[in-house]
Amino acid sequence: MGCDGGTIPKRHELVKGPKKVEKVDKNAELAAKWKYCALSQEKLRRPIVSCDLGRLYNKDAIIEYLLDKTAERPNAEAVTHIRGIKDIKELNLTDNPEWEGERRNTKGDRYEDLNCGMFICPVVGLEMNGKHRFCYLQTCGCVFSDRAMKEVKTEICHKCGDPFHDEDVVVLNGTKEEVEKLREKMKEKQAKAKSKKSKKSKVAETVSPPLESKDDTQSPQVDVAGSSTQQNGDESSQSDLAGPSGSSSSFKGSKSSSSSATKRSIQEMTEKSEAFKSLFTTHSSAKRTKDQTSNWVTHTPYHF
Repeated sequence: MGCDGGTIPKRHELVKGPKKVEKVDKNAELAAKWKYCALSQEKLRRPIVSCDLGRLYNKDAIIEYLLDKTAERPNAEAVTHIRGIKDIKELNLTDNPEWEGERRNTKGDRYEDLNCGMFICPVVGLEMNGKHRFCYLQTCGCVFSDRAMKEVKTEICHKCGDPFHDEDVVVLNGTKEEVEKLREKMKEKQAKAKSKKSKKSKVAETVSPPLESKDDTQSPQVDVAGSSTQQNGDESSQSDLAGPSGSSSSFKGSKSSSSSATKRSIQEMTEKSEAFKSLFTTHSSAKRTKDQTSNWVTHTPYHF
């Protein structure tokens, strides 16, 4: 082994034992869940939204993801279940009066409480820092602590007064078991929505055939009318064969009378003024004599 210079190796240097499991700091883990966006890993800022699994996101990050899903993101697996804006809910949070913001300890001359949360429960006053269970209502988006929901059991929201059911309560940043239950609940909800859409499409298909049947019933009437017109046409053709000269003369007379009734010169209208009549080329002022006309041809030969 050498041992030059009188060095004595120790046992842990010669024998390699099992590697120690690295433990994650609980405070750091809680801060990552409750203070940072699950998608962009940026600090949470209003407006804050949550999905059916109870994860917290910045609304701007979700909108950017929905607009461009091809872009590479660090935690894209956390939002694969979000397919549109309807899959998220904006949270109605209550600010913590003791929260001073990020610049509360810029000098470093006082104690900094890392467990201080940005938001609190509006009923009990517990801070939303990960040490207490929190949940939100899918109907209105209001956030409460689990203790408040258990102590004050009502079917009306404590903050806005909207009614809700037990199925509308979603736990924020729950355990693995709770997330699995929420995932099953989300799949059932999507299946119900699909069944409703299929029922609506079937109803629309069943409504359309009666309209076609009405059209079919109306078609024989049209045929009857067509047959009557054909009979009238046959009779008229027979009359034409019997006396073509009389029918043609009457037809020409009707045409000439209609054309004479429609065509009428503006200069002959007595109800129009002379100023109005002078606007047209048929007026006497627009007619020129031979002296006023030119000997050459131009595009607009108006030479007076």
